[in-house]
Amino acid sequence: MTNNLMHLSSEEMQQNLISIIKEKSFQKGDTIKLASGKSSTHYFNMKPTMLDPVGSVLIANLMLDAVKSFGKKFDAIGGVELGAVPIASFIAPISQLRGEPVKAYMIRKKPKDHGTASLVEGLTKGETLQGQNIVIVEDVTTTGGSALKAIAACRKEGATIEHIITIVDREEGATDAFKQEGIQLTSLFSASDFL
Repeated sequence: MTNNLMHLSSEEMQQNLISIIKEKSFQKGDTIKLASGKSSTHYFNMKPTMLDPVGSVLIANLMLDAVKSFGKKFDAIGGVELGAVPIASFIAPISQLRGEPVKAYMIRKKPKDHGTASLVEGLTKGETLQGQNIVIVEDVTTTGGSALKAIAACRKEGATIEHIITIVDREEGATDAFKQEGIQLTSLFSASDFL
């Protein structure tokens, strides 16, 4: 793999990323309980890929390419702890390196019990999400439950959300759940790419 990942084509980035996911993050065989509560014989633990230096750069670039393909300006990227936090935090610096700066936010699953008690982290003093157009990111999407909580929290703060980008869509109902909320799901890969 080339040392300068930023100069790979989107197709080369996808090929390299799928190889890393297969090596580090995909398991098949034993039945595993998913965050959605469902059980499955295939599982994606994306943390090893997301925390891999090459994997993180590839994910950030491919997600930023997806954002560009939407054809409109976005103010920020955000996602729910824990899975989306690494994604949001490495998209921000890569967007700066690309000359397309995008701010990142993290959305807590529940408000912290001290300080501002905010659900959204990354806001500066006096800043709100009011009027901001935010793309939600996820590592693995099954039913969409986690992302829908993030969307509700951000919309309550005044943000507009029309798009979600995930690394892997398990193809188990999230697309329809998001459609009902007026949101489009874009995935870098689908579970069928690995099965």
